[in-house]
Amino acid sequence: MDKAKRTELIRAAALTMAGQYNAAALPMYGDALRMPNRKAIIEIIRSFQRLLFPVYYGEKHLLKLPPEQYSALLMERIFDDLSAQILLTMEETETNRQRAEELTARLLTRMPEIQRMLQKDLDAFFDGDPAAHNREEVVLSYPGFFAIFIYRIAHELYVMDVPMIPRIMTEYAHTGTGIDINPGATIGEFFFIDHGTGIVIGETSVIGNNVKMYQGATLGALSPAGMRSVPGERRHPKVGNNVTIYAGSTLLGGATEIGDNVVIGGNAFLTSSVEANTTVSIKKPEMSFRDKNRKTEG
Repeated sequence: MDKAKRTELIRAAALTMAGQYNAAALPMYGDALRMPNRKAIIEIIRSFQRLLFPVYYGEKHLLKLPPEQYSALLMERIFDDLSAQILLTMEETETNRQRAEELTARLLTRMPEIQRMLQKDLDAFFDGDPAAHNREEVVLSYPGFFAIFIYRIAHELYVMDVPMIPRIMTEYAHTGTGIDINPGATIGEFFFIDHGTGIVIGETSVIGNNVKMYQGATLGALSPAGMRSVPGERRHPKVGNNVTIYAGSTLLGGATEIGDNVVIGGNAFLTSSVEANTTVSIKKPEMSFRDKNRKTEG
C-alpha cells in the first residue's frame, strides 16, 4: 500500500473515532480524569497481606520488630497509600482530604475484626478440605482463601460508600482466581470455597455462617436485560447457616431464600426458596453405553 493511501485510510478511521469519543456515554478524551490507580491498589492489597499474615508475606527485616510495632508500621503505610487513592475518587479539596483520611482510619480500626473473621475462614478451609495438609498451605496457595481475604477488606470499603476501589480489589481477585465475589455481598463466618473456579456471588447476596460453595456455583440475579437495580432491593439469593452448595449449582433471584442446614446438589437450578433441613438434587440422568468396536448389521 502506498503512503498516500495509507494516510487517507488512517485519517478516515481517526475522524470516525474522534466523533465516537465525543458521543460516548462516559468521558473518553480530554484532560486526564481523577481516578484510583489500579497498580497502587494492588500494592495496597499486598500491604494488607503483610499486615494480616506477616510471617508469610512480611519483609524479613521488619519481622524483627515487636509485633505491635510491626503492625503499626504497616498500618501507617496503608493509611498514607489508601487515603491517597480514596481522595482520587473525589474532587480535591481540604474537606475531601479529611474525608478520605477518616474513611481510611475507619477501615484500619476494623482490621482486628477482619483478622478474626479470616482466622475463622482459615479454619473452615482446613476443616473442610481433606487435601489441605496444614493451614500454612491454605494461606500460601488456596485461591478461594485469597479471594475471601480481598473480599473481607473490599466489603468494608463498600459499606462506607467508597467508589470504585472495592470493585477494583475484588476484580483483581477475580482475574487471578476465577472467583467473582461482588464487594457488596454479605458473607458470614467460617466461609469455605472449594476449588473455586467459576463461582459467582452477586452484589446483594446474603450468606450465613458455615457455608460451603464449590466450583461453578452461582448466586445470581433474575432480571430482564437492561433493567436497572432498585436501591435497597435484594436481587440475589439469601443463604442460611450450615448450607452446602455443590458444583455447578445456580441459585437466582432476590426472592430465593435457602434455609439452614440445606444441601444443594450439583447442577441444581433454583429460582424458588428451599425450606430448612432439605436436600435438593436433580434426577440421575440416564447413561447410554455403546461398544465402539461393534459393527452395525446391514
